[in-house]
Amino acid sequence: MPRLYSDAEKFKDVASGLLAIPISKRNYVLWFRPEVIQTVNWGGDPNKAYETSQLEGNLRLSPRKSFELWKETVRLKSLPWKQVEIKAALELRKAIVNIVLRQADELAQLAQDLERSNAELKKFAYVASHDLQEPLNQVANYVQLLEMRYREKLDEDAQEFIGYTVEGVSLMQTLIDDVLAYSKVDMQGAEFAFTDAEAALEKAIANLRGRIAESNAKITRDRLPTIMADGTQLMQLFQNLIANAIKFRSEKLPEIHIGAERIEDAWLFSVKDNGIGIDPKFADRIFVIFQRLHTREDYPGTGMGLAICKKIVECHRGRIWVESELGQGATFYFTIPVGGRDGDRTRTRKAQNYLFSRGQ
Repeated sequence: MPRLYSDAEKFKDVASGLLAIPISKRNYVLWFRPEVIQTVNWGGDPNKAYETSQLEGNLRLSPRKSFELWKETVRLKSLPWKQVEIKAALELRKAIVNIVLRQADELAQLAQDLERSNAELKKFAYVASHDLQEPLNQVANYVQLLEMRYREKLDEDAQEFIGYTVEGVSLMQTLIDDVLAYSKVDMQGAEFAFTDAEAALEKAIANLRGRIAESNAKITRDRLPTIMADGTQLMQLFQNLIANAIKFRSEKLPEIHIGAERIEDAWLFSVKDNGIGIDPKFADRIFVIFQRLHTREDYPGTGMGLAICKKIVECHRGRIWVESELGQGATFYFTIPVGGRDGDRTRTRKAQNYLFSRGQ
């Protein structure tokens, strides 16, 4: 091995010989053999098979005259692989490939079943949500009509009850809209294209201009790249994260910074704020559908925003997480593979390791 791979000399006692059997394009089964030091007897020094001499200014070659026994110590070689050993390795390869192919067939069947189930669930969510909207609209309309017609005949308690009813119907309609938005993420992400992240962020900021003006929020950014993504989803992702940063602001004026950095085969985005922060023990819970850390009286909303963000990022084969401490703001990170949804999600782990090495 050291002739082909010089670093192999460091572990010659384990791997001076190698037998490699391919299982796939990237995977191999490897067998190693240690160094076996041998002494080879030669009838003369093989490195001096001839002699040279000068005669009248000409160089002459002549066979060596000495054939004394010459010994050579051969190192960095293993015992040769026997044909029976190679055959056994090939039989093992065949068995492994058969197992892998069988598991691949089973996984393909499971994937088809899962895809069919997901399609049915999406259809159910869409139909059920639309069917629920109509009766809710009727409840809201008739309750408001009741209040308008009989305002003078209703006492203070009755008017308060009507207000609660209208508020509950409005919350239910918002929940239904958010469930619809959540269920549509995968369908909307079917068409990926080169997307200017700057343009997606600008649209998100434009949609939030009322909240930004009301809170006097200051938004800064790095130069953002062009990536392979769904433009509408990327805009929604920025919009939800910035809206959260504004909603959960502290007593200070909101300061929000959007960053972007290339980490190997992925883009690492960050949305950093100076808000109230998050207890680290809730870092995973906040991305779960309908999970809230605060009451609706303190902070309105349905608890769907970050769940939608998570689904959008996962649709792009990336990952989203938060780093925060209570009272010290929060930074939401998410990755988008350079190759879009065909990229490798494992690149995210490298991004997180990169941040850890920098002490972030």
